[in-house]
Amino acid sequence: MEKRSVPQTRNRSERFERGLKTRREVLGSEYVDKSLAQADDFSWAMQELTTEWCWDATWNRPGLDRRSRSILNLGMIAALGKANEFKIHVRGALNNGVTKDELKEIFIQIGTYCGVPAALESFRLAKEVFKEMNLD
Repeated sequence: MEKRSVPQTRNRSERFERGLKTRREVLGSEYVDKSLAQADDFSWAMQELTTEWCWDATWNRPGLDRRSRSILNLGMIAALGKANEFKIHVRGALNNGVTKDELKEIFIQIGTYCGVPAALESFRLAKEVFKEMNLD
């Protein structure tokens, strides 16, 4: 796939730039840059909203650290059954200092409150991420 940069003519507010920095630190530049490069006139507004709202207005708030936010996200995304987002946030959790042993406990908690199928899927998806990150 051809790598495109985000055109400079796109709106890149201060909030966007702060969110972009956080987004890259948590999810990794490669993933974020790919998401932005795939954005077109139809989907750019969602990238802008995600970066400003999720990654600046929420993730950069002082009330919780990134590690805690990662743990919360894993539970919520598992409950929603969003496999692609879950894998992205497993990687983010690892980047934010959550250990594999802690992930195991988080997934057991997910099983208790979201159901065994959600926990089994969490373990399966995490193992894919471990393999991708050479952590297996």
